Amino acid sequence: MQKIIPSKLQKGDKIMIVAPSRGLKLIGQDCRQIAEERFKQMGLEVVFASNTTDENWNIQGCGSIEKRADDIMQAFTDKSVKAIFTVIGGFNSNQILAYLDYDAIRQNPKIICGFSDITALLDAINAKTGLEVYYGPHYSSIGMKKGCEYTLDYLQKILFSDDEIEVKASEQWSDDLWFLDQEKREFIKNEGFWSIHDGNAEGKIVGGNLGTYNLLLGTEYQPKFETDTILMIEDAGETTDVVFDRNLQALCHQPDFKNVKGLVIGRFQKSSKISREILEFIINSKEELKNIPVLANVDYGHTTPIITIPLGGYAKMQNGRLLIRK
Repeated sequence: MQKIIPSKLQKGDKIMIVAPSRGLKLIGQDCRQIAEERFKQMGLEVVFASNTTDENWNIQGCGSIEKRADDIMQAFTDKSVKAIFTVIGGFNSNQILAYLDYDAIRQNPKIICGFSDITALLDAINAKTGLEVYYGPHYSSIGMKKGCEYTLDYLQKILFSDDEIEVKASEQWSDDLWFLDQEKREFIKNEGFWSIHDGNAEGKIVGGNLGTYNLLLGTEYQPKFETDTILMIEDAGETTDVVFDRNLQALCHQPDFKNVKGLVIGRFQKSSKISREILEFIINSKEELKNIPVLANVDYGHTTPIITIPLGGYAKMQNGRLLIRK
């Protein structure tokens, strides 16, 4: 399928907020105010899709399948909108995949950005249309009062520029309940990336949240591991070493996994209790990973701060270094 690269953002552009998973009602007013001010500082106008409202909230904390799908299509087909940001993740964005008009999305390519459960939506769009999509902060993520500078820096580098970006480790990171208390924060000194296996590799970026990506295995919504793939994955705090191990093994069993030339893993949350020693054991137990470079503890996923990753874009691994471009 032909690759489609959406236009980069410029000052004055309009972005639309959608809620394909959990609803807007979950987001506090302080978080919304900070997020909108941050987008304004980037020169962006923020609008919300028709059904992305506090009132659109059911027993599962989201809108109906039809309303969530309608908002995605509204955002893509509105010619005045240049980018789409998701409100937050959740558990059920895969419900809406069969309700989207992928031909219309292909004909109206634009940036769409989110992470976690949004993996299902991003990967489906990429697989069905060839559109490059962005694994990065939600609208709510931009509303983090403290410790957001690195996230904002990489978001702007990826979405406003065509330059190749070298990903550098953040100076510190956090894994706290910032959304409950914007002042009570715990920041941890970053020890840097873990080069589990040195080596060089380059190729198309495929991945996202591991548990969510695996929901797509065997479906038309799964991006394939084409020749020369860099697999970039992360997992949330619900995972453990054995859960991560078996989910990673499921990918290794895919017929086209032989095309994966390098593996990049995002930082684990503290509750997963996956240390470098445990991760090295998991990686080294897999024959499929023995001859490819593996880089871990990278700043993306469910801790903060995070980089923005162009799924369908291009990455290079060079003995512990990571470079990304469209």
